[in-house]
Amino acid sequence: MAKTKVKKPRRPQALPPRGFRDYFGEEVRARGAMLAKITEQYQRYGFDPLESSAVETVEALGKFLPDVDRPNEGVFAWQDEDETWMALRYDLTAPLARVYAQYRNTLPSPYRRYAVGPVWRNEKPGPGRFRQFYQCDADTVGTASVAADAEICAMLADTLEAVGIARGDYIVRINNRKVLNGVMEVTGLLDPSDPEAKSAERGIVLRAIDKLDRLGEDGVRALLGAGRKDASGDFTDGAGLSDAQADIVMGFVSARRDTGSATCARLAELVAGSETGLAGVRELETIAELLEVQGYGADRAVIDPSVVRGLGYYTGPVYEAELTFEIMDEKGRPRQFGSVAGGGRYDDLVKRFTGQEVPATGVSIGVDRLLAALEAKGRITDEARGPVVVTVMDRDRMAEYQAMVADLRNAGIRAEVYLGNPKNMGNQLKYADQRKSPVAVIQGSDERERGVVQLKDLDLGARLAADITSNEEWKAQPAQREVPLSDLVAEVRAILGRDG
Repeated sequence: MAKTKVKKPRRPQALPPRGFRDYFGEEVRARGAMLAKITEQYQRYGFDPLESSAVETVEALGKFLPDVDRPNEGVFAWQDEDETWMALRYDLTAPLARVYAQYRNTLPSPYRRYAVGPVWRNEKPGPGRFRQFYQCDADTVGTASVAADAEICAMLADTLEAVGIARGDYIVRINNRKVLNGVMEVTGLLDPSDPEAKSAERGIVLRAIDKLDRLGEDGVRALLGAGRKDASGDFTDGAGLSDAQADIVMGFVSARRDTGSATCARLAELVAGSETGLAGVRELETIAELLEVQGYGADRAVIDPSVVRGLGYYTGPVYEAELTFEIMDEKGRPRQFGSVAGGGRYDDLVKRFTGQEVPATGVSIGVDRLLAALEAKGRITDEARGPVVVTVMDRDRMAEYQAMVADLRNAGIRAEVYLGNPKNMGNQLKYADQRKSPVAVIQGSDERERGVVQLKDLDLGARLAADITSNEEWKAQPAQREVPLSDLVAEVRAILGRDG
C-alpha cells in the first residue's frame, strides 16, 4: 500500500499586507524630527497634547468618513464578543469629538488640543497612497469665534516654514462652506427648509469644483451640465444644471481677486439673497482682516473660493495648505505637488454625542506627504550618520570594548560594539560601512600593550579613496591614525566635528 504523501505546511509570504509598507531607520528618524518641529509650533500656540485609543466604536466614528455614505465602509472594522462594532480610527478628529463629549465637564473651554499618530483607511491603495499613514492635528473646541479659524491658518503657515517649506513654496487657501451653501441656494440646489433634497446634485457640483486644478474650467463646467468624457472614453455623469445655474457656480469658482477684500466683495454679489451665504462672506472678511494684521499677507494665505474639502465634516470656514512648487510625476511630466494639510470648522460633530451644538475648528497635516515634499525639494536625504563602531580584535576582551563604548555613549556620542563574528576584520569594516558609521575604533593586543587605539575616519577615507592611485599614497593618507586610549572620546569628537 502506497504511503500517503504528507503535505508540507505552506510558508507564509514575507510581505506586508496590500496597501501597507515598512519604514526603516532614517525614514523613522526623519518623521520623528518633523513631528517634533510640528508639535513645537502647536505648543507655541498654546495647544496641549492628547493621546486617545487607535480603536473607536463604529457608532462613535459615525458617518463622517469623507465621500462615504455608510459608517463601516472605508474603515477596518470588526465585531467584539459583545457584538459591539469597533474600527481603527480613520482620522484624529472623530475621536476628539468623543473625548470632548465624555470629559467636557472637566476640560477647559475652549479646549485646545493636538494629537499625533497613525490612521487607517480601508480604501483602494495606489502609487504613494497607503492604507496607514500619519496625521498631526490641532483643534480648538468650544468657541464659535472665527478668530480660532484665523489662528489655525496662521499656525499652519508658521508650521510649514518651521519644517523647511520656504515662503513662496506654499499657500494657505481659505473658503467657507456657508458661502458654498449660499451659492447652492441661489442656484436652486439647496432649500434650507428641506436640506436633504437634491443632495446628490450638490455632491456632484462640489466634487466638480474640487477638480478645478486638474480639469480646468471647461472640465468643471461639463460636470456641472450633462457630464464629461475623459481621454480614455469614460463618461462621468454631470449635475444637470442649466446654463444659468452653471454660470453662477463658475462665477463663484473664478471669484478670487488680488486682495481678500475684493474677493469677498465679489462673493457677496454672487450670494445676494442668501443669509447663510452672506454670513459666510462676513466670516471670510474677518479671517482676512485678522491674518493681515498679524503679518500673514497674500504671499502666505489667500481667500480662494475653489477650496471645497470633505463633504460631510465642515459647517463654516475651510482651509488647506498647498505646495506650489513643481515635481516630476512617474512619467517625467512636471506637476505641482499639491495639498499637504487641510481642515475647517465642524460645529455638528460633538452634537452627535451631546445633543447640543459645540463649535469646533481644526487642521490636519499629512506628515508622510510633507516628508515626501521635503525629499522632492532635496531637503531630506538618507545620508544620516550612523554610530561609531568599536571593532573586536579579541573576543575574550569584550568587557574592555564595552567600556570604550560606554565612555563614548556617556559623552553623548552614538556608538556600538560589533556583535557579529569578529573573526574577519574586513567583515567588521564592511558592517561599519553598511551602518554609515563615521569612525571605526580598532584595538588589537599590540595597541592594548601601548595604551592606544586606532581610529579609522571612514567618511574621510571614502572621500580620499577616490583620488588615491598608489600604495604609497594609501599609506600616507590621514584617514587612520593612532591616539592614546585616554584621548578616545576627545579624538572621536574632533573627527565627528570636522566631518560634520
